[in-house]
Formats: sequence, C-alpha cells, structure tokens
Amino acid sequence: MLAPMTFQSPLSAAIDQLWERRTDLGPADAEARSVVVAAVDQLDQGRARVAYAEGDGVVVDQRAKRAILLAFRLLPMARSQVGDFQHHDRVPLKTSFEGVRVVPGAIARWGAYVGPGAVLMPSFTNIGAYVGEGTMVDTWATVGSCAQVGKNVHLSGGVGIGGVLEPPNAVPVVVEDGALIGSRSMIVEGARVGQGAVVGAGTILSASMPVIDVETGEELGRGRIPDWSVAVGGTRHKDFPGGTYGLPCVLVLRRLGPGIRHDKAELNEILREHGI
Repeated sequence: MLAPMTFQSPLSAAIDQLWERRTDLGPADAEARSVVVAAVDQLDQGRARVAYAEGDGVVVDQRAKRAILLAFRLLPMARSQVGDFQHHDRVPLKTSFEGVRVVPGAIARWGAYVGPGAVLMPSFTNIGAYVGEGTMVDTWATVGSCAQVGKNVHLSGGVGIGGVLEPPNAVPVVVEDGALIGSRSMIVEGARVGQGAVVGAGTILSASMPVIDVETGEELGRGRIPDWSVAVGGTRHKDFPGGTYGLPCVLVLRRLGPGIRHDKAELNEILREHGI
C-alpha cells in the first residue's frame, strides 16, 4: 500500500530532486551528501521511519527509501575499527543507543532506529530498520534493511526478518507490537505479522504464502498472520501433471485473547494439542 494522500514525509523534498538525477551523483557531491546524511540521521533517531502499519495496509515513505539508496551512492568507502575488528564500508555503525542494552557481538548500522528498553543480543540490524521499545532481538537474529518491528516483540534466536529496500515503493516486512517470532523462523518479502501473534519455531512466511485457518480450512489471505493468533508452518497438497506435492503454507491453530500471548502455559497447551 502506498502512502495515502494525507501522509507527508518528514524528510526534505530535496531528496526527491536528488533521486531524479541519481545517476550523476557520487561521493564528490558534498552538498547532496549533506542532505542525504541529514535524512538518514532522522531515521537513525526515530524522527522518521520507512513504513508503518495502518489498518489493513502499510504506509511506505518512499522518500526515506530513496535517502538510503542515495547514501550508497554518495558516501565514500571508509575504514573503521571497533576493538580488534576492522570494517571497510560506505555505511558506518550506529552510535546512538540511548536506553538500549547492546550485548557484545550485536551489530547495528547507522540509519537503524532502536527504541529505549530494547535488547540487542549478538545479532544484526540493518540500515532503515525500526526496532520498537522493549523489543528483544535475540542471538543470531537478523532485522533486515527497512524492516519494521514494533514494541515488546520477541525475535527468538536465529530469526530472519527479511530486508526489502528496492524499489522505493516496495512494502517492507512488518512485525507488529507484542508479537513473538519463534526460533529460526523467516519472515520475508514484505510479509506481515499481526499484533500479539505467536509464530511457531521454523515457520517461513512470505508475501505470497497462504495463511489457512485449521478450524475452517478457510484461506485467510496471503503473507499476513492475523492479530492475536498462534501460527505454525505447514503444507497443503496440490496436484500437478507430475503428481501431488506438498507446498508450504502457514496454519493458524488458535485465536488468542489480548494478553494470552504472555501466558507460556496456555501457549504450550495449544502447541501440545496439535502435536507440536
């Protein structure tokens, strides 16, 4: 979903003008670079963001994505060092972590926002990402470029939240407030996890993947796990000329009441009921 008519980007309109002549720009263009750096600084500080959920859609600030893409053209390669580790990149590491617990081994790039009370275990958060207050990014989890993760979310160990940077109007992955994403799950290609949803370990969700209610057999849509539900990876059979094969899908096992997501005993009972 593109930005509605009422949406107005907080970033400078000069970004759009630079985008129109982007093929002519390079690290020598100091004036253009200062405009882009100021824009990415706003993303880094949480005063602007690439996207946010609104009702059934996602509002995308194309200007924010353009600023990030322009940064890769305008920033020169530079060497940096953290302890014994040396880096050589166009995008520096993030330096602002007010109220955030950052465990050794965690990496976040400049242009990513991480809210107060969040915890970054040894993990990777890419440019343009938004990580809300109180969220846990657990060990070896990845928050991809421009991914939007809400407040009080738990991204368990090894979770991959995919990055979606190009084209500028592409919808990024959105994980809404209070969700729990189980270990080694992958949420990619602009998929969306609803508020308070629980996603079982090893689940893969892409924007085109069917989400099915196991109680009714109804396909609830594609690429979106409903609010306050428990979902796991599954398969569905489909006939092809060469035979019948199982294709991946996501199964909604149960709808939760608000707050039940934090009751581990209740969640374990739901999973045991289905042999998971």
